[in-house]
Amino acid sequence: MRILLHDLRYALRQLRKAPGFTFVCVLTLALGIGANTAIFTLVDAVMLKSLPVKNPKELYRLGDTFDCCVEGDMDLGSWSLFPYAFYKQLRDHTPEFEDLAAFQAFVSNFSVRRSGDSGPAQPHGGEFVSGNYFRTFGVSAFAGRMISSADDDANAAPVAVMSYRAWQQRFALDPSVLGSTFMINQVPFTVVGIAPPGFFGETLRSDPPDFWLPTASEPSIDRQNPLLTQHFSWLYVIGRLRPGLQPTRVQAEVTLELQQWLPSQPNFSAKTLSSQHIVLTPGGSGIGKMQSDYNIGLRFLATISGLVLLIACANLANLLLARGAAARSLTAIRVALGAQRRRLVRAVLTESVLLAVAGGVAGLVVALFGTRVILSLAFRGARFVPIHAAPSLPVLGFAFALSLLTGIVFGVAPAWITSRSDPAEALRGVGRTTRDHGFSQKWLVVLQISLSAVLLVGAGLVTKNLRNLQDQNFGFQTQGRLVVNVDPSLAGYKPEKLSGLYRQLRDHLPQIPGVLSASYSLYSPMSGNNWSEGIAIEGHPGNFSASWNRIGPRFFETIGTSLLRGRTIGEGDTPSSQQVAVVNETFARKFFPKEDAIGQHFGFDDQKHAGDFEIVGIVEDAKYQDARGPAYATFFVPFLQVTKDPKLAFMMASHYIGAIELHVSGKPENREAAVRRTLADIDPNLTVLDMMSMEEQVNRNFNQETLIARLTELFGSLALILACVGLYGVTAYSVARRTNEIGIRMALGADRQNVLRMVLRGSLIQVGIGLAIGIPAALAASRLIANQLYGVKTYDPLILGIAVLVLTACALLAGLIPARRAASIEPMEALRTE
Repeated sequence: MRILLHDLRYALRQLRKAPGFTFVCVLTLALGIGANTAIFTLVDAVMLKSLPVKNPKELYRLGDTFDCCVEGDMDLGSWSLFPYAFYKQLRDHTPEFEDLAAFQAFVSNFSVRRSGDSGPAQPHGGEFVSGNYFRTFGVSAFAGRMISSADDDANAAPVAVMSYRAWQQRFALDPSVLGSTFMINQVPFTVVGIAPPGFFGETLRSDPPDFWLPTASEPSIDRQNPLLTQHFSWLYVIGRLRPGLQPTRVQAEVTLELQQWLPSQPNFSAKTLSSQHIVLTPGGSGIGKMQSDYNIGLRFLATISGLVLLIACANLANLLLARGAAARSLTAIRVALGAQRRRLVRAVLTESVLLAVAGGVAGLVVALFGTRVILSLAFRGARFVPIHAAPSLPVLGFAFALSLLTGIVFGVAPAWITSRSDPAEALRGVGRTTRDHGFSQKWLVVLQISLSAVLLVGAGLVTKNLRNLQDQNFGFQTQGRLVVNVDPSLAGYKPEKLSGLYRQLRDHLPQIPGVLSASYSLYSPMSGNNWSEGIAIEGHPGNFSASWNRIGPRFFETIGTSLLRGRTIGEGDTPSSQQVAVVNETFARKFFPKEDAIGQHFGFDDQKHAGDFEIVGIVEDAKYQDARGPAYATFFVPFLQVTKDPKLAFMMASHYIGAIELHVSGKPENREAAVRRTLADIDPNLTVLDMMSMEEQVNRNFNQETLIARLTELFGSLALILACVGLYGVTAYSVARRTNEIGIRMALGADRQNVLRMVLRGSLIQVGIGLAIGIPAALAASRLIANQLYGVKTYDPLILGIAVLVLTACALLAGLIPARRAASIEPMEALRTE
């Protein structure tokens, strides 16, 4: 211990004597360790953490996919979403689970106003859960009580549990909220409890629920299309397995229950029964959709941040080698006086570890800032993300271990090389030797340049990928377009009242100053929504499927989609007129390849309805959901033309608009206040759920691509700077050691240009070797991400050329400064140098 303390004091004293060296080392490591710690913070929160619930390892989920908001289909085979009726059967007939809870697969938009408040209703997120939901997860109330099984009964009084965050941010921790009545979608609910601060639900996602409601209350909220009483699959299920039971046995049991239940369901197909099954998966981390979505991106970012750390560590090793070489004479004298080599190694190694630990501490500050930047990029547009930027204990442990490992691994070689100084060399005068002792340093620079080339090429590829995604032709215009998300059902509108509301929107919105055109739709382009349905085509036997949307008059004109032939939906398309539809190019090409689509007929469901809609127009293809693939075959129908067939009653929900589109002059953001005032004048209960420009809505589809591109650009720039610093340091050190040699050359007739070329030649050789290794490595690495690129070749010559030019130019600049210094040395001064 005494020797260790002595080494620590000695190392601190040495570092204090060289503040510039210490600062550069600590800063270099802080950037490398900070980048890795920031990425690991996100990896820990998204990929590794369990739910903040009781004994999460006992939880198992029924299902292994994330088909949120899609009706269950027996053709899928593996089931992950379930109808309420089947959940009840599982709950009541599967004793292998202590508790089996069901919850909505998506967060619903609620219009919420506290009883007695005169202000407009506010948008909140909510989720329907079974009565045993909180009991299954072992979550107790922060205040009041949680929803119980007694609350999940059709005759029970409507109750709700509020999240702690909503209570804190929206109601300032007002204790009177508990027991108060809130109007949720015009229905009175009593808030009976506040969830604990750390509980965000069973799914890690942005903007988690503000309210939890019993599933029994779902029909009172969604009166037009209640999911509770239908065969739709809309619930995820998680249960707490009884101790000692094997998941494989329980999996076989629930699969058998599914196969016994299916024959009683509509549209049952006996030939697919044997393929229907349920996979039991660990549910301790909840519904891992975010884990699935960000898995590839986080792995990629972890890889490139690791390369940055490797470059930073190479810089540390280079600096330690240069420092050891500068003190070679002193070290040789110490060896001559009897100093043990292991003590010398330990002293240099202690210095290296101290630098690494200091860099790790500084890296935590970098990581805190970096994590906030990463979250803002990854979840652009989110109001809240339940991920903390502050490092957790595992993250702190990771940073400390990384720092310690860095100090040891990259300090051993410099320590060993430094300790090998020959005492005789000190007596001869090391300053006069022309022997090159910088071989190790030069190869470390080659490594840095090679890795920098990989990162720069990668940055170019992912940046071009993002630009291609954002700048493609979507089939609609983003400039000057404003999207307003609303839901009239939240304001209590009945179907018979919708036509009056739409007439007011049609009359008032175009009157707003700066609004050039206005319309509305079931959902807007690239909003993350897509409705698809089975259709029948007149004269074409068989069943088909297509995407579809309901729209108002002037919709295509408002969003900037061109009409190719025929006409669009207009004011004359009323309930009493012929039912019409407009289709896109892909629809016409797919279903009518050899005939004119205009004048053809089709309908929902089966051949009985094949003549319902007449195609009156064809518009250009536009992408409404998938930015990477081609446009879906899509048709558009008017809002006011309602089907009368009871079998198609589920279509009633599609008559409620979800978005209002506006074409405005100037910046769309400048019209937001006027739009809110106009909507409040039309109906103060019509809650604005969200409002943004069409450009912002489109860009939110590329949050992960933006995150990867921006961080790769940042890491590539950082790697370039570190590589140039390393090259500068090695060249400057080489010049300093060859001062005597340079003086002799100049005394023998060499001019300044000869010296300049000689020094730059050494730098360019290192750069050339680094590029010769780095470019093939970059090409090989780019193939690993080829399936993530859109319209980008992995061997893009322009990106490769720019990477080579940037690296060469920066390397020339880094080598030019010490080269000019060497060329300006006076011969007599150089000859006197020791």
